Amino acid sequence: MSPFRAEDFRPIIPAAPAVRALRSIMNTLKYLAGYPPHLQARVRELIEQDRLGTMLADKYGESHAVRTDGQLYEYVQAIKDRHLRKSAPLSKVIYDAKLQVMKHALGTHTTISRVQGDRLKASREMRIATVFRDAPAAFLRMIVVHELAHLKEAEHNKSFYQLCSHIEPDYHQLEFDARLYLTHLEVERRQ
Repeated sequence: MSPFRAEDFRPIIPAAPAVRALRSIMNTLKYLAGYPPHLQARVRELIEQDRLGTMLADKYGESHAVRTDGQLYEYVQAIKDRHLRKSAPLSKVIYDAKLQVMKHALGTHTTISRVQGDRLKASREMRIATVFRDAPAAFLRMIVVHELAHLKEAEHNKSFYQLCSHIEPDYHQLEFDARLYLTHLEVERRQ
């Protein structure tokens, strides 16, 4: 007789759908990692009740018409001309599909230096993640303001955030709500 009993060969039961969903929610809160636990708990409740998307749609239902790279350049230039006239000119502003995946960033501002004869010529480029092409207008404005502020302040310090708030008075709320929007997109993608 074998030393093993039938009970020793119980099938392994996979995690219940609710447990898997909870794990998925925990992973999607990566955009909110720096926020206090009580805010994260509230967001989890909204996700579990399937109300996060509705709440964002009610608050930010207005879309924008900035679809092409040319339109994006004009949009950014208008904000720059209004608030940062004396800053360096931008040579290129585009939507970038690879940005979020590769650099874990939603926008970038870079300076590219080239040697032209005996001079060094610098050109500035701004790239915005394509997720903002279909995002509400307020979120596109928030990310553009963030990247424009980098023209004056390289680091994310107090002066940087003061400049962001000067250009867009609701900057901090918009940044938080944009993080909620990205969380909502991630939850929708996983379902």
